[in-house]
Amino acid sequence: MNSLSSTPKRDLLSLLDLSTAEILHLFARASILKTALKAGETVHPLKGRTLAMVFEKPSTRTRVSFETGMYQLGGHALFLSSKEMQLGRGEEISDSARVLSRYVNGIMVRTFAHENLLTMARYATVPVINGLSDDFHPCQILTDIFTFQEHRGPIAGRKVAWIGDGNNVAHSWILAAARLGFHLVMAIPNGYEPKASVLEKANQEIAKQASQGSITLLRQPSDAVADADLVTTDAWTSMGQEQEQKKRQKAFADYCVDSKLMRKAKAEALFMHCLPAHRGEEVTSEVLDGPQSVVWDEAENRLHVQKAILEWLLA
Repeated sequence: MNSLSSTPKRDLLSLLDLSTAEILHLFARASILKTALKAGETVHPLKGRTLAMVFEKPSTRTRVSFETGMYQLGGHALFLSSKEMQLGRGEEISDSARVLSRYVNGIMVRTFAHENLLTMARYATVPVINGLSDDFHPCQILTDIFTFQEHRGPIAGRKVAWIGDGNNVAHSWILAAARLGFHLVMAIPNGYEPKASVLEKANQEIAKQASQGSITLLRQPSDAVADADLVTTDAWTSMGQEQEQKKRQKAFADYCVDSKLMRKAKAEALFMHCLPAHRGEEVTSEVLDGPQSVVWDEAENRLHVQKAILEWLLA
């Protein structure tokens, strides 16, 4: 017996691991689970199931939402800091993956190098979930689009403006545009563009699916935001890039989402940020706390969307 799981495993490493139909199914289940929780109903499809949560990067929302989600679904989550595991003492990721697969029903990994996540998935015999890597953040973008859908309906055919760094969150927005058929317009300074390989994959998917989705890269935030249905951003300096902070602050100085910029979007446009936010850098407090901001709904929905993911992969 190689693991506690007796069914073929699926992993969620990037949004390309999900079909459009599967994404919409997850949204439907997230809505049902959210409604049940608000009504005080008990839903325990993961009774007796355990999730190992491996953290190389610290977190607030990822840890609390996954741990709480497992509890609410009747299961149990184990917080495993890499510094406290044998991983921190030189054990091969492949060996840790094999061992953890004998104990638990799923593994969530929040890491730096995406290759570490791929190795974990390659050797684990239970589902592996990307809680964040330097390349992708699929759980966050599924949550963001679910939140948009709650407030404005389907995102297909809408315009989403991304302002800032071509980072892991931006990469996941790019793949989402391919899967769900919306128009992503990105304002990114020179030298901070998303990886060419990610753009290539997304455009291949758009061509293969005959999707109405599109990805456009611009320099000027005002051009990207014009008539947008959603404006979103992220911190200019991610974890592991602290030594670049001053350089990045200078490069991104004109990429702050403020009220003046938001006025160029549609009057009913929403604002999102995956948090934590650096007020006064990538976004002003006036926007973050303003009437167009849905960042607190967005943060809460990490719980509901991830519960749908956990149920889908582990139940």
